[in-house]
Amino acid sequence: MAPPKIVILTGAGISRESGLHTFRDPDGIWARHRIEDVATPEAFARTPALVQGFYNARRAQLRDPAIRPNAAHEALAELDARWPGELLLVTQNVDDLHDRAGSRRLIHMHGELAKARCLRCEGVSPAPGDLTPASTCPDCDAAGSLRPHVVWFGEMPLEMERIGQALEGCDLFVSIGTSGAVYPAAGFVREVRHRADTLELNLEPSEGSHLFDEARHGPATQLVPAFVRDMLARWA
Repeated sequence: MAPPKIVILTGAGISRESGLHTFRDPDGIWARHRIEDVATPEAFARTPALVQGFYNARRAQLRDPAIRPNAAHEALAELDARWPGELLLVTQNVDDLHDRAGSRRLIHMHGELAKARCLRCEGVSPAPGDLTPASTCPDCDAAGSLRPHVVWFGEMPLEMERIGQALEGCDLFVSIGTSGAVYPAAGFVREVRHRADTLELNLEPSEGSHLFDEARHGPATQLVPAFVRDMLARWA
C-alpha cells in the first residue's frame, strides 16, 4: 500500500514556542499597531516609512539568536526528509523557522519576512536587514520600489493553484497551530473533509476544530513530534 499523500498547514502557534509573537498576543508587536496602518497596500502607499519600520522590527526579532526552530519545526523537517510519499507543508507564517529547521517541500503562502519584492520589476530578493522608503532593488536598481515580501490584508496568498492541487489529491490534511479564523487557509479543511482524513494539532480548539475527524490539543512541541514519530513508524 502506498503511503498517504499529506498536506500540512501551520500557523503562528507553531512559532510561538520559539518566542515569536502572534497576531493575537495582547502584548505583542501587532498589539501596538492597527492592521490598517501597517498591513495593507493602502498603508504602504500612504506611510511607507511607518510600514517599513514595523516590518524592520519584526525582522530584528527574527534575527535574535534566541529565536530558533523548536521541536515541532524540527519534527516536520524530519518528516519532510524521510516521508516516502507526497508531502506539502504550507505555512501561513512569514518567519523562516521551517526553512532553518530543514523543511524543503514548503510553501510560504503569506510570503517571507526576510525577503523584499520590487514594485517595478516584481523581483523577489533577500532582505534580512532593514528596509527604508529609499531602498534600491538589486535586480533593476530602482530606488524606493522595495516592499516587504509579505501578503497584506486584501491581497491574494501565494501559490494558491499549487496548494489547491495538493489539497485535491491529499489523503491526510493536518492543521497545526492555527486559529481557524484566517481565510483562505481556514477553509482548507472544508475542501478536503469528505475525501481525506483530517487532524488538528493545536494548543486549544480552533474556530474550525469541529470540522476535523480528530483533534489533539496541547503544545506543538509535544504533539507534533509524537505525530511524526507515529507516521514514520508506520510508513517510513
